[in-house]
Amino acid sequence: MQNYSLTCRLKKMNLTRDILKQYWGYPSFRPMQEEIVDSVIGGKDTLALLPTGGGKSICFQVPAMAMEGVCIVITPLISLMKDQVMHLKKIGIAAAAIFSGMHHNEIEIAYNQAAFGMLKFLYVSPERLLTKEFIEALKKMKVCLLAVDESHCISQWGYDFRPPYLKIAEIRQYIPNTPVMALTATATPKVVDDIQFRLGFKEKNVFQTSYERKNVTYNVIHEADKYGLMYRLLKKMEHGSGIVYVRSRKRTKAIADWLQSTGISASFYHAGLDTKTRDYRQQMWMEGKIKVIVATNAFGMGIDKPDVRLVVHLDLPDSLEAYFQEAGRAGRDLQPSEAFLLVADSDIKKLKDKLQSSYPELDKIKTIYNALGNYLQIPIGAGENQEYNFNINEFAQYYNFSLLEVYNSINLIEREGYIVTSEALQAPTKIHITASREDLYRFQIEYKEYDTLIKYMLRNLPGVLSDFVNIREETIFQKTGLPIDKIERQLKNLDKLNFLTYIPRSDKPKIQYLTERLDTKHFHLSKEVYNDRKNDAEKRIQAVIDFVNNDKECRSMQLLRYFGEDMKRRCGECDVCSSKNKKTLTQDEYQEISEIIINELKENETNIYDIIEILKTYREEKVITSIKWMLDNNIIKQDEEGILAINS
Repeated sequence: MQNYSLTCRLKKMNLTRDILKQYWGYPSFRPMQEEIVDSVIGGKDTLALLPTGGGKSICFQVPAMAMEGVCIVITPLISLMKDQVMHLKKIGIAAAAIFSGMHHNEIEIAYNQAAFGMLKFLYVSPERLLTKEFIEALKKMKVCLLAVDESHCISQWGYDFRPPYLKIAEIRQYIPNTPVMALTATATPKVVDDIQFRLGFKEKNVFQTSYERKNVTYNVIHEADKYGLMYRLLKKMEHGSGIVYVRSRKRTKAIADWLQSTGISASFYHAGLDTKTRDYRQQMWMEGKIKVIVATNAFGMGIDKPDVRLVVHLDLPDSLEAYFQEAGRAGRDLQPSEAFLLVADSDIKKLKDKLQSSYPELDKIKTIYNALGNYLQIPIGAGENQEYNFNINEFAQYYNFSLLEVYNSINLIEREGYIVTSEALQAPTKIHITASREDLYRFQIEYKEYDTLIKYMLRNLPGVLSDFVNIREETIFQKTGLPIDKIERQLKNLDKLNFLTYIPRSDKPKIQYLTERLDTKHFHLSKEVYNDRKNDAEKRIQAVIDFVNNDKECRSMQLLRYFGEDMKRRCGECDVCSSKNKKTLTQDEYQEISEIIINELKENETNIYDIIEILKTYREEKVITSIKWMLDNNIIKQDEEGILAINS
């Protein structure tokens, strides 16, 4: 029996490796990925903690491909959802996504495809989980795996708690034999336990790689002239790309413009830009045509650019979790990279003030909730699961509210599970012909002005009779000569006549009511929950303050301890370690170390890690300090691959 079990396991392992090679082109798994995949295939509830860029999606996509049925993936990030679906389709895997802003016909088609086994992956935003439509569709599906991305969102102790995530455990009753796979990049020990409890794990089962990033150096620099220091750091960056993070949308543009004026190729990015501009700038940066992107924290999620050499924070982050994720976008290619957190005297006060403004008075939140319903013209008792276009700036101006107060109130209302907001996403026009060819033909004969458009759709849009198809009005104009306004008008009319379903393109942020609109008397925000959340936020901010003020302990050691991990020895390279190194490296030691390095490089050009190994009788930080000094003084040089050589 044991041999049979082992044989089955080996067969599955070979199958998953074949899948990895066939679809993703990788010859082997990264460290720990295979163990995670094996756990999932074994039917175990599994929590995987992998660093940013650690290949989390592979951990649920590969086992799902080896299992029979559809994998439901829950994620709050619409842009990431769309990117993953697009990538899966590109490599020949059937996938669909359901999120805010979709037409009910699109949603119905996706549910039917999942129920009939036509999809391998169905991505769903968490607020959809307990809708009647989803539950009814779920009952008809054969679900092989329930994957929960950004699973820290389920924990009220997490830095990004989202109430709709709490509903995930409730849907498990409909798929009792389906394992759950939870994924996150950052979670404290308390959050790790809470995730497993909230998702109803049958037993604890955690896979965690070390949070240590040996190739990334974390530095905290107390500096009044932040712009000057940022400029020097970026100027020194000869290869690769950089990210500068700030908290204000306005400042992203001001800083990018200033960097441009100094000769550094830069652009800016934030959630307030239209999707086309965001996508274009992101692509330019990804391709290396822009060297530096100045951004709010809206930038970076799901981006896997290998050669980010430098991440600079000009403002203090809200939490060490957020900082670790953002700084972790450096050095994905495992080459030496740096993260700098620049701190001015007033920054700590600003961070504390921001916390206070993030929690408006409860009465103010109620006032804004009521005004929101009036503004969107939703009657009391109506609006459940309805979506509305929503411009926060226009709303704040209309009622003369402070924009910051509105933003923070809506954020808290969302966290209580009453509404969900979605960023502006470029959604192209979509059509699905629902009438038969015979009915269309009869209509063409009777209404000849529609003949050109109908012929174009039937001849040029494969699949339009069975599913939604994206179209570009400009392309139809180029091919047919029909003016764009006429195309739009005819599509609207065909929709009204039930010949097709027409979803016009849009690029507007939306707000969805998850419950009916309540009157002020029944709109409830628990004072206890409100205070608990505020206290948790205060603790996270205090952890940031402690981190920037602690100049006695290695930065990596501090960060790892926050996430419950002990680091055996200091990194030797951060601002704290460098300060200690200067005090501990004597002139005689430098002479000895540098002489050995030069002699070695005369024989073989090699990398920094091999040099450390050769000089293992010396303290690692002393060797690194010596190498840095030799590089800074042009005694040796280092190429893009990290290879050291004598500077001739």
